Amino acid sequence: MTAKRSDSPVPVTAAPVTTAPAEWPDVERLFGVRGEPSRCWCRFFALTGPEWNDSAPGDRKKQLQEKFDAGTPAPGVLAFRDGKPVGWCAVEPRGCYPRILRSQVLKAAGQAASSQPGDGPEVPVWSVSCFVVAPGHRRSGVAATLLRAAVGHALAHGAGIVEGYPVVPEQRPKAGPADLYHGTLKLFLAAGFEVVSDAVPGRAVVRLVAAS
Repeated sequence: MTAKRSDSPVPVTAAPVTTAPAEWPDVERLFGVRGEPSRCWCRFFALTGPEWNDSAPGDRKKQLQEKFDAGTPAPGVLAFRDGKPVGWCAVEPRGCYPRILRSQVLKAAGQAASSQPGDGPEVPVWSVSCFVVAPGHRRSGVAATLLRAAVGHALAHGAGIVEGYPVVPEQRPKAGPADLYHGTLKLFLAAGFEVVSDAVPGRAVVRLVAAS
């Protein structure tokens, strides 16, 4: 789920990016009222196919808002410039994402990943599922900063493994910006993740294991 692309470069004098666990008013402000984020509300992986088809954008917005009212860790982190939210990264326990657990595409990759050392039902796995970067702030380090914050957020709340499902653009040359909401393989590798499966061409399962 990627915000509309903007080719205008961020000025070199732009304020630095800061991050924090997400709060609902800032998420609502970032996602806005137009574009894919305002239609999806980062619920694509949180809903099964039938549930998604039966829901409207307003339903998805309400469902995400309820995550912030549930008394559990925030379902993601935000990036800010000059106090304005400019990016979001969703990260939650993998069990919160039934589409990741059930998807045939990701299941093929997950079967290889499930046999990795340190994996097992007793090891909490958190999933980085989605990035949103506001127009005018793409390709300026926001996504990398968000990923680092997402890892920190997951580990701080007990994750033993942080998992991602990035796109490999070199193997999917027709993938446009809207296809890259998973993040790119390069982004995850730069953050210290390792590939544990490339069973699906153009997609990877990557993992970062908490230090023991």
